[in-house]
Amino acid sequence: MYIKSVNRSCIAALLWLVVILNSACAQVPGPHQQNQGFLAAKRSIESSTVLLNNQDQLVPVKNLDQQKIASVRFGFENASVFDSLLNKYTKIQSFNASAYAGSRTLDGLLFDLKFYTTVIVQLNKQDLENPALLPFLSMLDQHKNLIVACFGALQLRPEFDLLKGVLLWSPVNSAVAANYAAQMIFGGAAATQKLSASISPKYRNGDGSATTQTRLAYSVPEEAGINADNLNPAIDKIVAEAINQRATPGAVVLVARNGKVIFNKAYGSHTYNDTLKDKITDIFDLASVTKVSATTMDVMRLYDQGKLNLDSTAGSYLASARNTNKNDIKIREFLTHQSGMVPDIITWEKLKAVDRSTDSSAAFPTKVADHFYLKKDYFKDVIWPDMLKSPLKTRGKYVYSDLSMYFMKEIVETISSTPLNVYVQQNFYSPLGMQTAGFLPLNRFPKDQIVPTENDSGFRHQLLIGYVHDQGAGLLGGVSGHAGLFASANDLAILYQMILNRGTYGGVQYLKPETVDLFTSKQSDVSRRGLGFDRWDPNRATRYPSVLASDQTYGHTGYTGTCFWVDPKYNLVYIFLSNRVNPKVTDKLSDLGIRRRIQDAVYEAIEKGI
Repeated sequence: MYIKSVNRSCIAALLWLVVILNSACAQVPGPHQQNQGFLAAKRSIESSTVLLNNQDQLVPVKNLDQQKIASVRFGFENASVFDSLLNKYTKIQSFNASAYAGSRTLDGLLFDLKFYTTVIVQLNKQDLENPALLPFLSMLDQHKNLIVACFGALQLRPEFDLLKGVLLWSPVNSAVAANYAAQMIFGGAAATQKLSASISPKYRNGDGSATTQTRLAYSVPEEAGINADNLNPAIDKIVAEAINQRATPGAVVLVARNGKVIFNKAYGSHTYNDTLKDKITDIFDLASVTKVSATTMDVMRLYDQGKLNLDSTAGSYLASARNTNKNDIKIREFLTHQSGMVPDIITWEKLKAVDRSTDSSAAFPTKVADHFYLKKDYFKDVIWPDMLKSPLKTRGKYVYSDLSMYFMKEIVETISSTPLNVYVQQNFYSPLGMQTAGFLPLNRFPKDQIVPTENDSGFRHQLLIGYVHDQGAGLLGGVSGHAGLFASANDLAILYQMILNRGTYGGVQYLKPETVDLFTSKQSDVSRRGLGFDRWDPNRATRYPSVLASDQTYGHTGYTGTCFWVDPKYNLVYIFLSNRVNPKVTDKLSDLGIRRRIQDAVYEAIEKGI
């Protein structure tokens, strides 16, 4: 019976390959046909992949911010697929055991793995006969969280029964099996199967552990009820129009539905005259998406903890606001943009030569850009007093204001006693496994992974790569409540899948469900806004954010050409990232309705179904 299961898996995988390779003698199949073959192979893999020895519940892997994880391959042919999927969830360091072939004991590899807390070892049938393997695994088993993923074997040597680590067993060795197993390790796929035949004295017929899906899966549109032939070409065409019309030099689009990323594609280049192509792992300046993805997240966390009251005033948290016209502004007024504050005050134009330096020093510690350092305490001594003195003109009415989020940053930092960027990193980005999200990306990533924004000829006099585009946020050293956050599309998908899940991700409750419901719901009679979040516009003439979006939709846009939208009715997360301000600011992205039309295309594909 077990052998029959293996044969079905192999046949399905071969059929998938036949469909793809059939283009040599027939018309090239479209995405839908290819995806149907992939899903047939995946279903067969699912029916025979078993999780064993998971009594300590190491799988799905938890506490990502406390882990350092390595993946070790021997002869596994699909290691690149496996490691690529692992890296969707958290940073994984890959090791090739063959590079240590000179050592019969693999002591050198063990030495290099000493600082890793979890080690995932990939094996194929031939690897099981390696005489150095079992001593190597036994040493890891004593000191590490060990997860062994074995592909293509039908039996396991009895010596392996002594290992305490987790065993993920797949009788099929294929790219599809590698894809599925990697997702299971991090909770992107659920373990549901039992062994249909014994594979060793310890692992008997009927053995197997069960898990549930707790993180995003990575699949194809068909698994979410969408025909890729209706979705992929439509998005491709709209983004191609944006690039051809010079609305943006490049973009990344991501769509997740029903907890699965079903579309993630990069287009164009970093700049119009650049040969560096956009990648799905590229990091973008998110501009005002910062307001929600950083500041509002922090506010929700503090609200959850009972440390922040939405009806408390600025003066109750900020001593410097008490003798100003900002004293009695409520937190909810800041978050709904009904505080009466002006949209912004121009701070950078007041900068004097004595306020800046080309070199860093104790007197000029704040880095604004390359060879541009700001005088110490310039924000506290100049910018903040100007903000406190700024007029209130339209209190109670909706006026979108960056100043609101400058104030919220000060409030968050006062309550938490932690810089805003550190607080959100510690409470959300790191534990969620968001690898790129954060402020000041040049401190962590190479320039070629960061998409350039404007060629700033008026203020910083340079092409901005890794420095926040917003001038006001730049004067704060790149960390502000309204701008300064950088991230990849996958990171935003993780964050907003957590919000779509009403605060839960990876088996952890980050926010209370009622807090998520409150902040993402309509809060005012004078605007469509939630608390921090933008929302679906009931004035359908605006078609905002999409003609077909439901009235439950919430999200935000960013000045640099970014957006995210979450639609609970359709269990949908949509993300669009671009650098439409490169080389100079242009309104073509909005004039052409690029972001809205892509979102429309997603809904249209959903309506058409398979």
